Amino acid sequence: MYIGVFFFYAIVIGICLLFAHIILIGHLAGNAVEITKDQLPEVHKIIENQSQILELSNTPTMYLLQGDGILNGFATRFLGTNYVVLYSDMLEIAFTEGIEAVEFIIAHELGHIKRNHTGLFKKLLLLPSLLVPFLRSAYSRACEYTCDNIGFSLSPEGARKGLLILASGKSLYKKINLEAYVRNANNASGFASWFAEICSTHPHLTKRLENVGLRPDDYTVNKQSARD
Repeated sequence: MYIGVFFFYAIVIGICLLFAHIILIGHLAGNAVEITKDQLPEVHKIIENQSQILELSNTPTMYLLQGDGILNGFATRFLGTNYVVLYSDMLEIAFTEGIEAVEFIIAHELGHIKRNHTGLFKKLLLLPSLLVPFLRSAYSRACEYTCDNIGFSLSPEGARKGLLILASGKSLYKKINLEAYVRNANNASGFASWFAEICSTHPHLTKRLENVGLRPDDYTVNKQSARD
């Protein structure tokens, strides 16, 4: 009986996810800008090169989407086709501050595709994890660390820059004292910080920075930027 109930809800959730993906892909096709060899070719070249390095079977379809200030991107899969979506504010950085941070973001999203984090079948397989408190979010955080590592391997210069941009914005990141940022976050850690993280799908940004190799000499660079 319980197995029958589980499969019933799994089918219902699967149908809901399918229609949500249909709406998303339709929205992208009708509103977003597809990045191709003829449209933002320098960005298209990045995803082509990184897809080859990661040995993906095909280069994912890539879109530029106006994101109302969101500094990020995401990857998804629909009917056998992989998609990477970059929000416009993130991509603007490539033309004002340098391409490295965007290279890291793209590589991070390709990491989700490489590790098969995006498939509908994978999401259905993970449904039982929702029955265990905090397990699903813990898995998601592990996925983020994995993709940060992939992003770092393909764009080490862009990793810390990209994560700092996520923390403070596309302009102010240059003025952030990295040492103070990490120290203050560690000093403020406690139950509230711990509980917020275990409920989140993403690790705290300070931990993600440490994961990609935050070093003392990084502090010096950012201290100098803060004085400039």
